[in-house]
Amino acid sequence: MSVPTLTVSSARPSTPASPRQILGWTLLALAGLIAWDMSGWDLPMARWFGDSQGFALRSDWFMVHVAHEGARMLAWLVALGLALSIWWPVGALRQVAYERRVQLVASALLSLLVIGLLKRLSTTSCPWDLAEFGGVGHYVSHWTRGLSDGGGGHCFPAGHASSGFAFLSLYFTLHHTRPQTARLCLAGVLAAGFALGLAQQMRGAHFMSHTLWTAWLCWTAAWIGDLLTTRYLARRKA
Repeated sequence: MSVPTLTVSSARPSTPASPRQILGWTLLALAGLIAWDMSGWDLPMARWFGDSQGFALRSDWFMVHVAHEGARMLAWLVALGLALSIWWPVGALRQVAYERRVQLVASALLSLLVIGLLKRLSTTSCPWDLAEFGGVGHYVSHWTRGLSDGGGGHCFPAGHASSGFAFLSLYFTLHHTRPQTARLCLAGVLAAGFALGLAQQMRGAHFMSHTLWTAWLCWTAAWIGDLLTTRYLARRKA
């Protein structure tokens, strides 16, 4: 009598996202952002955390020293570690080409540069600057050009959230060789970026749209870095 054998099929290998898939995700996210802006939900959400007396958590010790200053310092330490990994890679980065490791850091810096430049040019003020929350300004959409809201300006997009979202470049760096690890990094970076963004929203420093646009801009900057690196590597092999 023959003994039946148990065959174990190997798991299907994880594959990286195709350029068409990434384009689809990017456009879908953009459509969602536009829908949020058109909804007018920024102010109602800000009222969850503030009123005419201001924002109760604006000067909260944890929010200021841990969620803001501490998180920003941690982000720069992570950035330093990733910069050193260009020459001394550790973990999954050992399986990543030198050019991809350069891409990782350069794309993160590009994200921060884009957000910083847009903030400098922006006339949009923070929620805590508006009269509705104890300030002197009035709400004006960040898409309204040439019209000052009477506040301090320079509050769009969200700079602090970019301390997390800038590391979306991890996904694009890893997804070519370690797609599953890349997806885990994507989830972690998105969680960190939205946590930092929400902390600032609770303090009255930003609207939700500021955080959402920061995420999209950092994603797009990281994607551009990936496309340029891929093209460079293809030309070098040709």
